[in-house]
Amino acid sequence: MPAPTLKEHHMSIGIIGSGAIGAAFARTLARAGIAAGISNSRGPDSLEGLVRELGPSITAVSGEEAARADIVFVAVNWTKLPAALARLPAWNGRIVIDANNAIEAPLFQPVDLGGRVSSEVVADFVPQARVVKAFNHLRAELLATDPGSNGGRRVLFYSGDDAAAKAEVAALIERLGFAGIDLGSLAAGGKLAQFPGGPLPNQNLIKLG
Repeated sequence: MPAPTLKEHHMSIGIIGSGAIGAAFARTLARAGIAAGISNSRGPDSLEGLVRELGPSITAVSGEEAARADIVFVAVNWTKLPAALARLPAWNGRIVIDANNAIEAPLFQPVDLGGRVSSEVVADFVPQARVVKAFNHLRAELLATDPGSNGGRRVLFYSGDDAAAKAEVAALIERLGFAGIDLGSLAAGGKLAQFPGGPLPNQNLIKLG
C-alpha cells in the first residue's frame, strides 16, 4: 500500500456547508485532531455553538476563507450549490471534495441532471479545481461515529480524474481511521456512489484486517 501523501499538518482544510454532512465531516476531523475551518451561508457567528462543541481544532470562517484552503469539502443543499460556490477565489488546482447528492429536500426528489453524473455538474461550478467525490455515500450520523467497527474499519469510497488529488484524499481518509476504496474516474465512480441511482449509498461496509 503506498504511504499516505497528505503532508502532516500542511494541507489546510476548509468546509463549505454546516448541515448534517458538513458537521459530520468536521466531527471526524476534530476526533482526529485535524484543523479545519467551517463555513455556511449565515456567517461565522451562526457556527459558534457547533465549533464550541467540536473543540479547538475546528474554527468558524467565511465561505471565502474556507475556499482558500488546500482541500475544500463542499456539502450544501443541491439547489443552493451555485450560490454557495459563486464569487469565491479562483480555484487554481486546489482540491474540492464533492460530498453532495443531487436530491431536493424535504421530499428527497432526484434532480434531473440530463444523464450526467452529479460530480460532473459540481465540477462545472468549481472551474480549475481538482474534484474528488467522497464522503457522500454514508448517512451523516454514521459518518460522524468512530470508523473502527467490529474489528475492522468503515469503508469510504472516493473517485476522481486527478491521481495526485485522489492520493491526498485517500491519505486523509486513512488518517481519519476509515478504509478508502478507489472507484476510478469521476464519471465511473461518481455513478456508483451518487444518491439517488448508485448502488453504494447507505452501504455500511467494513474492511477487516
